[in-house]
Amino acid sequence: MKEPGDEPLRALLDETAIGIKWITPDGRVAEVNRGLCRLLGYSREELLGRRYDEITHPDDLEQDAALFAQLLDGRIRSYAIDKRYFSKTGELLYVRVTSALARTPEVLRLAIVEDMRARRDAESIRREGEVRFQSILQAVPDGMVIIDEAGLIQSFSPSAERLFGYVASEVIGKNVSILMPSPHRELHDSYIERYLATGERRIIGIGRVVSGARKDGSVFPMELSVGEARIEGRRIFTGFIRNLTERQEAERRLDHLQRELMHVARLSEMGQMGSTLAHELNQPLTAITNYLNAGRRLLESQGVAGTERIIETMDKAGAQAQRAGEIIRHLRRFVEKREADRREEDVNKVVEEASALALVGVKGSGIVVRTRFGRDLPAVLIDKVQIQQVIVNLVRNAVDAMARSPEKVLTIATSDAGGVVSVRVADTGPGLDPTIADKLFKPFVTTKEEGMGIGLSICRQIVEAHGGRIMAETSERGGAVFAFTLPAAPPAAG
Repeated sequence: MKEPGDEPLRALLDETAIGIKWITPDGRVAEVNRGLCRLLGYSREELLGRRYDEITHPDDLEQDAALFAQLLDGRIRSYAIDKRYFSKTGELLYVRVTSALARTPEVLRLAIVEDMRARRDAESIRREGEVRFQSILQAVPDGMVIIDEAGLIQSFSPSAERLFGYVASEVIGKNVSILMPSPHRELHDSYIERYLATGERRIIGIGRVVSGARKDGSVFPMELSVGEARIEGRRIFTGFIRNLTERQEAERRLDHLQRELMHVARLSEMGQMGSTLAHELNQPLTAITNYLNAGRRLLESQGVAGTERIIETMDKAGAQAQRAGEIIRHLRRFVEKREADRREEDVNKVVEEASALALVGVKGSGIVVRTRFGRDLPAVLIDKVQIQQVIVNLVRNAVDAMARSPEKVLTIATSDAGGVVSVRVADTGPGLDPTIADKLFKPFVTTKEEGMGIGLSICRQIVEAHGGRIMAETSERGGAVFAFTLPAAPPAAG
């Protein structure tokens, strides 16, 4: 076939990267250019005379044949269809074929064939990126809201839906001020206008704690960080929102635990004072009683005038001395008799919860926290609050110890130490002060400028009251290691 024309035109068609073919009314290939040969992997001779349906995926034949019939009947002047071809090696090729009737002596269909694989790969990558992005949004606990320069919401993540109580369809296209309480709701648009006019950043790239308004009208504290970007010439603002309600609740709980620890500390001080008073005052009180008894006997033996009245007075003095001793002994027993609410607990959960409380407010200090919880640990019979007080105290001490350390690694671990459960808190601070290392667990011993020196003493009393031991040592890395043990709960009867 000599068509479509002279040799210069054929040379031009052969050099184009797009595939071109001419098809007879009965569906056979009348002519092809080199671009189509390269795409399919056939030579020109192998394609000439072949039916086009031999290289077309079977599922695409029906639609193509129907459109071809309409083209021949004159009902349509051209059409484009996405279809699949088979290469000579059997590879499936995604192509777009645009067909029209060719103006030649014969009635031929001219078809331009575009390789769609690159576009398809790009589309697949785009869709895969969207799926990945959506999966990340589903998992990230922080809410994300995207707005345009007019303050209208363009995107509302699933976490934002859970946080504010709206579904995305309810807020997309609306002003972001609906997520704010008054007076910020009414002033928000002026905030954006001022930034666009002056470039003065009051929250973008800085972040701050603000209030958010839920759909039900309730207000909650949140940490807002805003970023700015340009996409296709449009400026957008992306806000990342973190609910601070749980953090504030955790801070309140930590404060409660710390107050409980101080309460226990005061009781312990009273116990120690009671023990000291009982020990120190019982001796002079006993001596007073003995002296009074001796004086009574001397008076009786010497027959001093008015002996009966003197003896009565001395008896009363002795009785009061004995009464004072009893009061002190009762005080000591009362202080030491502290009832503990002990239950079987999973020590890993107790340690995890207490550690989370102790680490409230530590974010941003550069401390790396590593947890190594033992598996299948036996339950322990403990007063949960008291043991959490011990853990909070040890973790906070470790955090304070690393304040000036170049390396800040906090390791919290649990393990089964053969019938007892061990809890270990290690830091990379300066280690133990050798001058007080052997007195750490005694009252009023501290290296802190504002410390009372009773925290570790109370920790020891709590642990020992549970039948365990607490100890401290310098680690191989130079920091301090505090560890305590708790006996495993006895097996249930029966």
